[in-house]
Amino acid sequence: MKHDELQKVYCSVARTWSVIGERWTMMILRECFRGERRYDHFRAKLGLGSNVLNDRLRVLVAEGILERRLYQDNPPRHEYRLTPKGADLYPVLLALMAWGDKYENDVPPVRLIHRECGHLAEARLTCAHCMKPLGWRDMVAEFEPDAW
Repeated sequence: MKHDELQKVYCSVARTWSVIGERWTMMILRECFRGERRYDHFRAKLGLGSNVLNDRLRVLVAEGILERRLYQDNPPRHEYRLTPKGADLYPVLLALMAWGDKYENDVPPVRLIHRECGHLAEARLTCAHCMKPLGWRDMVAEFEPDAW
């Protein structure tokens, strides 16, 4: 199956990956979560060619993950801001970062500190009802009967 065909599959993982699974997309979003908004900053930080960056930004805007806003009239220049849909990808980025810190780095390159209490923060999956930590063995998948 080709990457662009994932959007047609009735699977949340496949459809999500069709949007964010391109090589540079999460790196652009990482920069957005760090506060970057401008095209030139993305190019400088990531070393991307304009063709790749233009394509990724176009998709992120079309999908409603980023919003393109004019910040200068002459010459016209735009910045890219996270939408609520984009901000909801933060836990995804944190999960990828936690996995990379555990398996790909001897020393994690970044530490996340909780602003309110000043302590090290970790991404954790918890039950919204009882607040207990969750792992994949703690879950049962219930499929929508009409979906199949």
